[in-house]
Amino acid sequence: MSTRRSFGKAIGPGLLFAGAAIGASHLVQSTRAGANYGLAMLSVVVLANLVKYPAFSFGPRYAAATGLSLLEGYRRQGRWALVLYGAVTALSVFTIQAAVTFVTAGLAKALTGVDWDPLLLSAGIMVLCLGLIAAGNYTWLDRIVKAAVLLLTIGTVVATAVVLPRISWGHAFWPNTQILSDTKSLFFIAALIGWMPTAIDVSVWHSLWTLAKSRATGYKPSVEESLLDFNIGYVGTAVLGLCFVLLGAGVVYGTGVVMPGGAAEFSAAVIGLYTDTLGEWAHYVLGFAAFLVMFSTTLTVVDGSPRAISAFVARWQAAEVEGEAVGDSSGRNYWISAVVLAAGSLLILNQFLANLKDLVDLATTISLVTAPPLAWLNHKAIFSDEVAGGQRPGTLMFRASLLAVALQSLLAGYYLYLRFLM
Repeated sequence: MSTRRSFGKAIGPGLLFAGAAIGASHLVQSTRAGANYGLAMLSVVVLANLVKYPAFSFGPRYAAATGLSLLEGYRRQGRWALVLYGAVTALSVFTIQAAVTFVTAGLAKALTGVDWDPLLLSAGIMVLCLGLIAAGNYTWLDRIVKAAVLLLTIGTVVATAVVLPRISWGHAFWPNTQILSDTKSLFFIAALIGWMPTAIDVSVWHSLWTLAKSRATGYKPSVEESLLDFNIGYVGTAVLGLCFVLLGAGVVYGTGVVMPGGAAEFSAAVIGLYTDTLGEWAHYVLGFAAFLVMFSTTLTVVDGSPRAISAFVARWQAAEVEGEAVGDSSGRNYWISAVVLAAGSLLILNQFLANLKDLVDLATTISLVTAPPLAWLNHKAIFSDEVAGGQRPGTLMFRASLLAVALQSLLAGYYLYLRFLM
């Protein structure tokens, strides 16, 4: 009984991770993958989740093993590591927040049918998220995400089970030579991988959430408990990614229907996947669940980004002390970062109001290019002398991590070659 009670205190950051991941990467990118390519992208989704697993798992592992955030792990490698992290964050943070907020706004419009101005609606969603964080700090974040992820998971798994008989299983589960020789399709694969299951940046957020959960409960989880919590969230996001590919393949692929580019129109099409498979009742029930999950994604991003930036500023100034309120939302730097991020994200949104897919593709490909250096920093942090030998990953994970960094570097390099040199 005591073991269950202690794990109950540890669980939460993994579901926050799931809340951050099960968003645009799933509802937009995975759905498009199935709708446009049938089953061919299933292997891409599986590969992306496998390759990114080591880097993501090192976030909660490092926090549980040391009582410190990954940013302190970077600082101990030298200021160059913090500079690299800062540069990578600056490249991706605004597009990430802009993309997830725009998808959330699109779902709100699709559900209500009210023709709100998308820019004002996006701004309102960000303000609401910041208000919830200010009112409840970690507790509200934790509760909302748990409810949202559970509701959408159940609905999506049921809808996928219903649509399975419609799928033509004779097609291959991997991209064929025609897809691999088409530059447009290769760019889409790059965008799909970039946020599948999410951006590597979230590993830093995860370490911060792990510490925040520990402070909120007064319980320091073991490495094993933190990894179990992480694995539950990670496997869940991987399964749902595959589910959305199957929904797109079963309902849209081969029908001649083109997924629309506008945020509200695309969101209505996604809700239509549930309606087509489960009936009209699903329009509002699971449509609301999809909105709630996207809102929870926006909430975790609106919290995670300024939390990481304020922690970065603190680490630039001084070493982290175990038990310190790292990147806490009560700090001045947190709220300055939050306001700057909201304003910058709205400026980006203003340039992509007519095409959700272009915005998501931009955000996801930036994440693809910035993934290798972050994965390398995570590898160096977890295998550093600061982590006790018994709490480091084993030899197999050491090799898997190095292989993952190499593969991500090759993918990013090939994308840059196609984009700028072909």
